[in-house]
Amino acid sequence: MADIGVTGLNHVTLAVGDLDRAVPFYRDVLGLQLRAIWSTGAYFEAGSLWLCLSLDEHARSEPHPDYTHTAFSVDAKDFGPLSTRIKENAPSWRENRSEGPSLYFLDPDGHKLEIHVGSLADRLAHWHATQSDRAHERETEKHIENS
Repeated sequence: MADIGVTGLNHVTLAVGDLDRAVPFYRDVLGLQLRAIWSTGAYFEAGSLWLCLSLDEHARSEPHPDYTHTAFSVDAKDFGPLSTRIKENAPSWRENRSEGPSLYFLDPDGHKLEIHVGSLADRLAHWHATQSDRAHERETEKHIENS
């Protein structure tokens, strides 16, 4: 049974309230490739990502209060220019506190998005180093308390 399981992320669908507003944001601001559009939706592609925008009368108009968000990968050389373009067109929802360059922003429907430079390997290396530092700090604190 161990060899049966999910093999990856197939697609992401975001509910939007206005396709005429959302499509230009994802195409022109974020640079996703528009693959198809119809009266109630659109398909985009970026690398192996398949993103669907689906017109929905119940689409959010404000961001959810939790940390749930979608992060897009960006090449390091493109991060600066893309960040500038996004900042000119979208509000921020969080300051970067991750190990690599990141920009956190909202789409026109309030979906929390991020562009990020880095990989899972980068994140894990940072996490392991941070955990090691924290363990050392805790051991030092214990040593000082016992002195």
